[in-house]
Amino acid sequence: MREIANARFAIKSWDEKSYSEGQDQPRLTRASVTKAYTGDLEGEGQVEYLMVYRSDGSATFVGLERFIGRLHGKTGSFVLQRTGVFEGGQAKESYSVVPGSATGELTGLRGEGRSALGHAAEHPFTMNHVSV
Repeated sequence: MREIANARFAIKSWDEKSYSEGQDQPRLTRASVTKAYTGDLEGEGQVEYLMVYRSDGSATFVGLERFIGRLHGKTGSFVLQRTGVFEGGQAKESYSVVPGSATGELTGLRGEGRSALGHAAEHPFTMNHVSV
């Protein structure tokens, strides 16, 4: 049965460093990010983003996030694969549960979602998923 998880997350930490840049070249960075989730999803996410920044300030990014906590009261963990762009002050991304990554009571979880977020203290998070 398909379900929808509605939650919010706050960024607890964001540590971003350049690992490749040069004159007339896009800058490449890696960001280690910690998120705190509340709502249908309760727990913590650890994400590693790789980003490429263009000269106009826009960026494209990919990331892997391990979530540990509860989904609709069931305990476990799973990994989200994230891809997106940052343009005009807004990050637009899609994400999906990496097959075979869920553990505990969440084993077998499948799900995906999309978001468009600006700068704020908290952000909405919605994931369509198959209940486990």
